[in-house]
Amino acid sequence: MSDVVLAESGRERRVARRRPVWLSFGLLVPFAFVVVLCVAVWAPQWLSALDPEAVDPSAILLPPDGQHWFGTDELGRDLFSRVVYGTSQSLTIGIGATLIASLGGIMLGTTAALAPRPIGRLLLRIIDILLAFPEMLLALLVIAVLGRGPANTLLAVGLASIAGYARLIRSQVLHIKLSGYVEHAVALGEHPWTIISRHIVPNAIRPLLILATVGVGSSVLSASALSFLGLGVVPPVAEWGALLANGRNFLDIAPWTSLLPATVVALSVISITLLGRRLQTLLATGDLR
Repeated sequence: MSDVVLAESGRERRVARRRPVWLSFGLLVPFAFVVVLCVAVWAPQWLSALDPEAVDPSAILLPPDGQHWFGTDELGRDLFSRVVYGTSQSLTIGIGATLIASLGGIMLGTTAALAPRPIGRLLLRIIDILLAFPEMLLALLVIAVLGRGPANTLLAVGLASIAGYARLIRSQVLHIKLSGYVEHAVALGEHPWTIISRHIVPNAIRPLLILATVGVGSSVLSASALSFLGLGVVPPVAEWGALLANGRNFLDIAPWTSLLPATVVALSVISITLLGRRLQTLLATGDLR
């Protein structure tokens, strides 16, 4: 029996030693891809020297080659350059929408948790009603009111995501409100606004930071979907969803015009989500290896 126990403990130690290596290897590709996305935002000329708006009638719908890595579109524009320069539009919308959703969720969720009971119940019902609708449908309603464009797309995606963040913040605030350090601050006679701003909100938003990291990928995907439907960013602006919408007209003769930009969108969302999930695991387990 002792030999079995020793063997099991030895195997567990070997697994424990290997686990950080495999996890690091598994996150290396997503992390590297996110770094490339950051370079595409801040210095796109490092990745592509071609002008994304340059029209070349002699290079219409060329397949991928050594000069045009993603081929060209119906106007002879280099698709790789358009994808690279479109990264700024897509990530700006994704990050901006996530910030709007996070800030709105903090205000709405904190108010719902700390307001008098009738107001809190009313806000909770409003949150539940918003959660009953798909986020894409709410974004479409906002677009229908405000119209198309990058700024309106950012606002629409952000407003549509507020309810999910608000629900999380409300539950966190209700839990923290009963903690010992908050009760100690109340007993010391600290002002309610001081307790909220110093003790409750900073501790309540920790899980929100992880959710927001994952939410950036969802926001990028939602913005691309709106542009693909013709309700977000419209051509000739180089944005991932707009590139997909433009390329679907040539799928039968030039499938690379949509498939390669779609691959970039998928890899971006997957990479950002994997990093967010890893951060969530680190926060839950405290394993920072």
